[in-house]
Amino acid sequence: MSEGSGAWRVLSVVTLGTLLLVVNMTTLNIALPVVVGHFEAGAFAASWLVLGFMLVQTSLLMVFGRMSDVFGRRRMYLAGLSLFTVACLLSGFAPTIEVLIALRVVAAFGGAVLLANGTAIIAHAFGPKRLSEGLGVYFGVLTAAPLIGPSAGGLLAEAAGWQWVFWFNVPFGLVALVWAAWSLPRVPPGASEPIDVLGAVLLCGWLGGLILTLSEGGSHGWTTPVSLGGAAAFALLLPAFAVRQRRARHPLVDVRLFADRHFTLANLAAFCNNIGRVGSVLLMALFLQAVSGMTPAEAGVAVLPGPLAGMVAAPIGGFLGRRVHARTIAAAGSAAATAGMLVALLVIDEDTPYALIALSLILVAVGSGVFTTGNTSAVLAAVPSDRLGVVNGLRMTLLNVGNVMGAALCLMLASSALDPADRRLLYGGAAAGLSPAELGGLVTGYHRAFAVLFAASLIATLASLTNRRLSAPADDKDAQADDKDA
Repeated sequence: MSEGSGAWRVLSVVTLGTLLLVVNMTTLNIALPVVVGHFEAGAFAASWLVLGFMLVQTSLLMVFGRMSDVFGRRRMYLAGLSLFTVACLLSGFAPTIEVLIALRVVAAFGGAVLLANGTAIIAHAFGPKRLSEGLGVYFGVLTAAPLIGPSAGGLLAEAAGWQWVFWFNVPFGLVALVWAAWSLPRVPPGASEPIDVLGAVLLCGWLGGLILTLSEGGSHGWTTPVSLGGAAAFALLLPAFAVRQRRARHPLVDVRLFADRHFTLANLAAFCNNIGRVGSVLLMALFLQAVSGMTPAEAGVAVLPGPLAGMVAAPIGGFLGRRVHARTIAAAGSAAATAGMLVALLVIDEDTPYALIALSLILVAVGSGVFTTGNTSAVLAAVPSDRLGVVNGLRMTLLNVGNVMGAALCLMLASSALDPADRRLLYGGAAAGLSPAELGGLVTGYHRAFAVLFAASLIATLASLTNRRLSAPADDKDAQADDKDA
């Protein structure tokens, strides 16, 4: 499968399915006020419309990654895509906000299957030598989701009604399903091992508690009953999960993977990079509205240079992988993203020129796009074929937790200088009416947030450089072997 057009056909299948999922998430974020207004829902229900999807999807990534190794990635991918498409169809008929939340949870099950399998299927199709090429194109296309989702969500909700925010996924989902059934190869499943059900329950419990605490705490405070309950679940269930994984005959997470320094450093770098990448885009979008006084539409256009630059950079990083080692590409990309964070930290102010904001966004997007391609290639190229699902599920879980942590930390720090009663203005993008003194405090909050993001990105760079240094002798041997083969 790694030769000819078959690998690229597989890539088109996975890219279409994952793009459909990511665009769906971004369209709802923009159209959320319209959906909530239709059902006259309160703030709690509105938050769970998004939170429920994120919680379920993140918690189940490793579960479905392991199941895919056992039952076959093709079969699981088709099932996940079918479930997601059906859930989108039924969501448009939801009679109440509670039913809609339940259907979003169902869609999250399908989304978790797609994410847990996506890069694993690509890795099997392309093989280690050409993996960076496939991943570069894959991540480059996915960078287009922020360009498509927000504009599509606003247009559909305004012109066709809230139902089409979900229904527009259905025809694309059917096309993707037919194309996947035609194109995905039948890969023999792994050994028939039992699924660690207790481990899966504990994983969902502690990871769900962590995400719940971060999401609720960043929006409504860290001492609410929901935040404290999530923190308690995380504190109690995480050690129980660790003990279970060490004692189970067929653990959900093979803790021996972390004995490999390359694997551990690469995943640490990915986790920290995602905190910085997601947090910086969110902060800039809020800053342009809250401090610079832009409308949501204007701010959406203003942040486009980042996704556009990332969409170009990711494939370039992928094709460079045929000549430059993946860990070198990852380190260079992370350094560029860190430079973008530093620019934001140094220049962000009430009168910051837009050119400097655009420069920061471009550096972060280009660096993160190149980093993600190189880092993912380095991780998956060294994984046995029968373990790709669980390793990719673990990797995607860490990335999703990084997403939530980045968003929660940024919201908390950016609003830390505002009174609790005024924080809703920031979240709603309506803080332009604050007094000069309050705006000055808000800018201070942005400085704190970018300082944390810069620190996270710096850790990612140091981990990537360390990983590159540790692998240098082996890389030299590989290069000599390649020269002999040539």
